Amino acid sequence: MRRYFFLWLLCCIALVGLLPSCVHKPASQIVTADGNFPQDVARILISKCAVSGCHNAASYHNASELRLDSWDALFDGGSSGAVVVPYNAENSPLLYFVNTDAAAGPVATPTMPESTTALPQSPLTKAEYNILKNWIANGAPDKNGNIAFASDAGTRQKIYISQQGCDLMAVVDAQRHVVMRYIPIGASAAKIESPHCVRTASDGMYAYASFLNGDYIQKIDTRTDQVVAGANVGTLKANGSWNILYIAPADTAVVSSSWVGDGILAYIKSSTMTADPGRTLGGGSTLVYPHGIASNRSFDTFFVTAQYGNVVYKMSADGMMYKQLSVNGSPASTSSDSTTNAPNPHEILMSSDYSHYFITCQTTNEVRIMNAHTDSVIAHIPVGAFPQEMAISTTVPYLFVSCMEDISTVPGMRGSIYAINYLTLETHAIYGDFYQPHGLAVDDRNGLLYIVSTNANPNGPAPHHATACAGRAGWYSIYDIHTLQPFNNRRYQLTVMPYSAAARFR
Repeated sequence: MRRYFFLWLLCCIALVGLLPSCVHKPASQIVTADGNFPQDVARILISKCAVSGCHNAASYHNASELRLDSWDALFDGGSSGAVVVPYNAENSPLLYFVNTDAAAGPVATPTMPESTTALPQSPLTKAEYNILKNWIANGAPDKNGNIAFASDAGTRQKIYISQQGCDLMAVVDAQRHVVMRYIPIGASAAKIESPHCVRTASDGMYAYASFLNGDYIQKIDTRTDQVVAGANVGTLKANGSWNILYIAPADTAVVSSSWVGDGILAYIKSSTMTADPGRTLGGGSTLVYPHGIASNRSFDTFFVTAQYGNVVYKMSADGMMYKQLSVNGSPASTSSDSTTNAPNPHEILMSSDYSHYFITCQTTNEVRIMNAHTDSVIAHIPVGAFPQEMAISTTVPYLFVSCMEDISTVPGMRGSIYAINYLTLETHAIYGDFYQPHGLAVDDRNGLLYIVSTNANPNGPAPHHATACAGRAGWYSIYDIHTLQPFNNRRYQLTVMPYSAAARFR
C-alpha cells in the first residue's frame, strides 16, 4: 500500500478512507456546528477531530483526504477507502484508528486523535469509542435518523465484490465510489465458505454468490442488500467447489459449475432457489474441472470451459447434445491438472449478439474468439500473463481482461489489464496500481471500469491497515473506459482476497 509522506500532519482519525474527490456540496448540505451528527457523536468528531489542521474543510487534504466536519462528507471516505460502513462496525476503519484496546476490536496506528503541542489531545475513552461503535452498528445515522446510501434503493448503481477470505460481499456505491455496505454471506458460522463468484441479474434486482467451500448458491436482494434465499447444491454434489455462475437472460434460472474432476452444472430455479436434479448436467467423466459458463440466447445450449486441457464443452440443456470443442486445433483433450502445453481455458464470455464468445487461455496467455454457431476459432489475441476474468462494455468497443501475473511496468506492482477493441481486435495494455488483479466490472452508466486486486501474494504491497478478518487485504482501482486512464489514482482498500466483481444495471 502506498505510504503517506505527511503522516505527521494527520490529526484525529486519518485512517483508511477512499481518497474521496473534493465535492462542492449544495446549500442543503452546508456544514453546521454539529455537522449534522447525533449530539453524542458530534461531541467526539467535531470537537476532537474536525479541528484546525486536521479533518475539517480547510485541512483535510493534509489529513488523508478525510473530512469529519459533516455527516455527509464522512461518507466520501478518505485516501484509502470508506472509513465508516453503515451497520458494519467490524469493517469500519475509523474505529481501528481511535481504538487503544485490542480486546475491543482492531487497533491501527497512528492513534487518533493525534496530540500536538498546539493542540494536546488524549485518546478516546472506552465510553467514547463505544459511542462511535454503537452508532455505526446502528447504521451511522445523521441527527435526523437518515442512513447513508439508503435512498433510491431500486435504481442506485452499485458494484458487488466478493471477499473470498471473509465471507462478505462488498457493495460499492457507484456515485461516491466507496464501500457503502458489507453483506455477511455464507450458510455456516463454523467455517469460511469462500465466496467466489458474484453475478447480477439483467434487471438489477438480484445478485447471486457461489462458494468454493460451501454447499449453497445464495441470492441477494439488491434493493435491501440482504441475502433472501439459498439453493442447497450440496445435495447434487457434496464438496462441489462451486465456481462460476451464469444467469438466464430473464433471470428465470442460474447455473453453477462444480470445479472438481467429475464436475457438474447445477441448475437452479431463481424464483424458488431450488436445485433441479433433473436438469443437472455432467457427472462422471463428462465434465472435467468445468469452470466458465456461457449460453445461447434461448438458454438451451451451454458452453463450458474445461479448466485443464484445450476443451470447451457444448451441450444442450436437456442433455441430448454433448460435444468437446478444441480451442486450438489439436485433438480435444482434458487433464486432471494444469498442463504447460495446453491453453487451459479459464473463463468464457458470450458476445452481446450471441454470435461468438471469448475465452481466456491462462497458460498460453491469449484470448481466443470462437464462432458460437460453427464451433470454429475466429481469432487468437496475445495478452498478458495468466489471463483470467473478462468484462465487456456496450458504450465503447472494449473487452477488458485481467492478467494476474503479468510483469508490471509499475514498481512494486504485479499484473495488467488488457483492453481489446472487439471491432478491430487491437489491444492496449494497462499497467497501474494493481497487484494480482482478478475481478472486473464495467459501469457503463458512469463510464468506469472497476479493477479488483486480490493482493494474495505475501510479496505484495502491505495493506494500509489490518482488517477485522484475518489475512492480507486487497483493493479496487477505477479507470475511465473512454480514456483507459485512471479515474482518480486512488486505492480503495477492501478486506481479504477480494475476487469477483459485478455491476448492477450493466
